[in-house]
Amino acid sequence: MPAIDVLDSTMYYEETGGGAPWVFLHGNPGSSRLWRNVLPAIGADARLLAPDLIGMGRSGKPGVPYRFGDHSRYLDAWFDRMGLEDVVLVGHDWGGSLAFDWAARHPGRVRGVAFFETIVRPMSWSELGEGPRSRAEAMRGAQGEALVLDQDFFVRTAFTGGVLDPLGEEELRAYLEPYPTRESRRPILEWARSLPLDGEPADVAERVEEYDRWLAASTDVPKLLLTFDSSPTLLINDQMIEWCAANIAALETEPCGPSGHHAPEDRPGAIAKAITAWAARHDL
Repeated sequence: MPAIDVLDSTMYYEETGGGAPWVFLHGNPGSSRLWRNVLPAIGADARLLAPDLIGMGRSGKPGVPYRFGDHSRYLDAWFDRMGLEDVVLVGHDWGGSLAFDWAARHPGRVRGVAFFETIVRPMSWSELGEGPRSRAEAMRGAQGEALVLDQDFFVRTAFTGGVLDPLGEEELRAYLEPYPTRESRRPILEWARSLPLDGEPADVAERVEEYDRWLAASTDVPKLLLTFDSSPTLLINDQMIEWCAANIAALETEPCGPSGHHAPEDRPGAIAKAITAWAARHDL
């Protein structure tokens, strides 16, 4: 796994293939490992790249707050250091948000965006079900520090409860290893507290509103929404699917079967097949 210097730190990434660049962005609390079964199943002549976000996976852990803007800044620098142009973006969870954000700010460098289980618009507390609301409240309070910083609760539950097929200890270990200390887990907590609800955090809500304007106006950029079913942990439900259809330009939607929120663990083959077919249709 190669690494390059980015700003005051380093960013690691997986790379395979050659041709036009496709960048796969993970979310919280994952890493490029999330794509380990997706990338080999992509049936396209493309340069497939999957970075670890700053502070996550095997990337460096600089002393920054790990807000959305911090991740965006390091990711911008990574794209520039890699010399990436005419990019196809694939994003999950906060990786999808970062993909939208990068595309909105670099419209001349993006050819297409595929996404799933991500933050497509600001939300309100009233939209959350009882379980997600309780979890969000816990993350934003003192309990969040105890659950996330003082133990490995968040990572474990993500890959045991946030998937249909819970990962075993050996597979979990690879996700846990980057976070051996309290301070190393801070990026996880910051992401967990960043879901924009009723306009807070304001900095994240503003970024989401900005990329929503791009999503609505970018009629020349093909977009693909992958949807899933059968799990209460899903972020994009039927209501969100309808919103995307009404508010995102040049959008296609592809159902990929039953899955939890961390869909590349449950449905890697279906994800790869859908993205490959969509890219072929649009000569990406």
